[in-house]
Amino acid sequence: MADQNQNPDQQNQINIELPEEIAEGIYANFAIIAHSNQEFIVDFVRLMPGLPKAKVKSRIVLTPQHAKRLTKALADNVKKYEQQFGMIEDSETVPYPMGFGPPAQA
Repeated sequence: MADQNQNPDQQNQINIELPEEIAEGIYANFAIIAHSNQEFIVDFVRLMPGLPKAKVKSRIVLTPQHAKRLTKALADNVKKYEQQFGMIEDSETVPYPMGFGPPAQA
């Protein structure tokens, strides 16, 4: 039961634990996005120059509602980043791996 003296923000807080091995992060420079009527799947891939094979380093499965919230949050963060550090240039042409096309890459 929530304490009646807590403000609503305190009642809705979530305690999130970040294990050390996850906190280090995984480097990825390519993303492949697929979806069904129930979920979005985002595979984060590391492409290395000169190597014909790339590995999926992490896969995240999201509900459509969470994918939409993530899209909004990411757009908001990119906007704040650009306000602080300047525009992010998106002029690099990335060759698509065989079997993947522009709509599925990020």
